[in-house]
Amino acid sequence: MISIRTDLAIEATEIYSKENKKGAIDGVAVENSSEDDVKITRVDIKNDEGERSLNKPKGTYITLDIPKLTNYEQEDIDRVGKILGKEILEIIKNTNFREDMTALVVGLGNWNITPDALGPRVISKIMITRHLKEYIPDSIDEGIRPVCGIAPGVLGITGMETGEIIRGIVDRIKPNLVICIDSLASRKMERVNSTIQIGNTGISPGSGIGNKRMEISEKTLGIPVLAIGVPTVVDAATMANDTIDLVIEEMTGAATKGSGFYNMLKEIDKSEKEKMIHEILDPYIGNLMVTPKEVDMVVDVLSKVISTGINVALQPALELKEISKYIG
Repeated sequence: MISIRTDLAIEATEIYSKENKKGAIDGVAVENSSEDDVKITRVDIKNDEGERSLNKPKGTYITLDIPKLTNYEQEDIDRVGKILGKEILEIIKNTNFREDMTALVVGLGNWNITPDALGPRVISKIMITRHLKEYIPDSIDEGIRPVCGIAPGVLGITGMETGEIIRGIVDRIKPNLVICIDSLASRKMERVNSTIQIGNTGISPGSGIGNKRMEISEKTLGIPVLAIGVPTVVDAATMANDTIDLVIEEMTGAATKGSGFYNMLKEIDKSEKEKMIHEILDPYIGNLMVTPKEVDMVVDVLSKVISTGINVALQPALELKEISKYIG
């Protein structure tokens, strides 16, 4: 079982393979590809064994490693957004979601905290059309799909579980697909703000920072749920653990092989080391999550990339220029 905190299936795969010294994982299929400068990794967890190994629900997880830039040109945003849209569309095609059906887009997170504001910012850029289809159907093209969206806030603001709010909306308006956007946690700093994950297994808001809330999935809502997320934070204890590992590797390389110091370094128990780090740091920093200083600019750019991808996937009959006319 994986103890290091991560929301990313690709990292869970890497950790399991490293800890168990094996390439292929039983019940898990990994496929790599690329488009332009975007690396795409597809992780399929096929059975219970794969689920237990990675501690992730069975399903498909697609990860896009995108160029890490704080200031994308609009051309770059559109290009990466279109690649994301193609991957979203591929997952949608495996459901019974037709072009005339309604999609509900949910921006999870706290809009008052920048690293957690990705979901609400994406919602502000989604092409919302359900009301137009209902009230002025003759004024819009027939090929436009009805889409509605909401940023329900967090428990501390609303006093209601996000899952409860979404379930109430689903029961009322009867959408055929839910797409959730949320900020995630990574175990590697290099993946923060430069990785987008799409999954068809739903999401548990807050799970990446140890604050797991009510699950939002097909099991709880009765309709397909896609989850799109970007890691915006990393656990401080994980960073400390990785730093110490690098120091140990350097010291081991410099030590004389077979010496007492060399043997002592090689015999360090990694699980005990990780436990010790948490015990030492907890009284001083608690459950501290770290984010880069340029997070505000990056979240703004990533919200544009993700909203572009969702708009392209949900409105395949329209060109991107036409979509932009519907967005305030």
